[in-house]
Amino acid sequence: MTDQAFKSDFLKTLQARGYIHQVTHPTELDEAAASGVVTAYIGFDATAPSLHVGSLIQIMMLRRLQQAGHKPIVLMGGGTTKVGDPTGKDASRPQLTDETIRANIDGIQKVFARFLTFGDGPTDAVMVNNDDWLSTYGYIQFLRDFGTHFTVNRMLSFDSVKLRLEREQPMTFLEFNYMLMQSVDFLELNRAHGVTLQMGGSDQWGNITSGVDLVRRVDQKAAFGLTTPLLTTASGGKMGKTAQGAVWLNAEQLSPYDYWQFWRNAEDADVGRFMRLFTDLPLDRIAEYEALEGAAINDAKKALADAATTLLHGKDEADKARAAAESAFEKGQVSADLPTVELPSAEVFGAMIAAVVTKTGLTASNGEARRLAQGGGLRLNDAPVSDGAQLLTEADVADGVIKLAAGKKKIVLVRPL
Repeated sequence: MTDQAFKSDFLKTLQARGYIHQVTHPTELDEAAASGVVTAYIGFDATAPSLHVGSLIQIMMLRRLQQAGHKPIVLMGGGTTKVGDPTGKDASRPQLTDETIRANIDGIQKVFARFLTFGDGPTDAVMVNNDDWLSTYGYIQFLRDFGTHFTVNRMLSFDSVKLRLEREQPMTFLEFNYMLMQSVDFLELNRAHGVTLQMGGSDQWGNITSGVDLVRRVDQKAAFGLTTPLLTTASGGKMGKTAQGAVWLNAEQLSPYDYWQFWRNAEDADVGRFMRLFTDLPLDRIAEYEALEGAAINDAKKALADAATTLLHGKDEADKARAAAESAFEKGQVSADLPTVELPSAEVFGAMIAAVVTKTGLTASNGEARRLAQGGGLRLNDAPVSDGAQLLTEADVADGVIKLAAGKKKIVLVRPL
């Protein structure tokens, strides 16, 4: 699909930067994008108080849409979150209360203002909540209006259902309805906002095409779907997953410094691809970075971290994060902008360094910390520690903190209380 020659700026940009995996009706969508304003949406369920970097490719795709002169719709899944998307899950998601969902939406929505321009203009972004319509349907009305357009045979053929059943994991009837609800979202948005395009990750292909079919069948209107490739690192790991957990987009869940470090620590083979997907750097400049070799690749990684962090947190925070990292790793200094963990003194003094390192999140377990020490990768106040059982004392405190580092790229300050 990605080798098709597009004429619209929007699809040409998506193609050049590596966003396109599958498209329904590509020629028809290209014509629409070349001849007028396309209104498109992506849905985000509110299962946590922040999105993580795994959702960033979708946010960036809405940004590309607006940059190309089209209108993005951010759909908050206040209604669908009550059901839980079964895609890629072996078990049902915990059911959240209405209060928790509302709080999560409050936390999530502020990120979008960093990437999109909201307002009342023809290409300004709009945020809507699918609970506004899904909660108004009575059960019988919903089934009569939309249930007849979905066959169980076809629903069973989609990966989101088939894989769960093949693994002999239970799938509730509640979750089975998720596809219908997402499809109705497309229909409602088409009617209320003129939305003709739904975008999402490749795992959403079945849900998206069901929505396309519903709009075309019920209202006989144009409707299109577009998905991005499954995003993994060059070594095959899941994008945005680290030993310390998810890479959150909200500063309350992950500091700008740690966010900068996530991008700085990208694998060499991922730098150019991540620049195309997650920054606004021009393609010719990215090509120059991709041509760098040896130690010079670190300059490209810093440029990636600078650009990605500036988009999310602003230039000041990106500059502070870079300065803190360079001071800590290249000059051996302590900066107030380094991530700091406060722990009770009783949990620090007299405790094994492996246990404290794990509490800070530098390692996932005490065993990992001990192995890191044995391999020469653990440092206390810039000095190597060879034994993870070494005990920390008050003598290890300098300027009120203890500086711990795991490997060459991860550092944290411990402030005993």
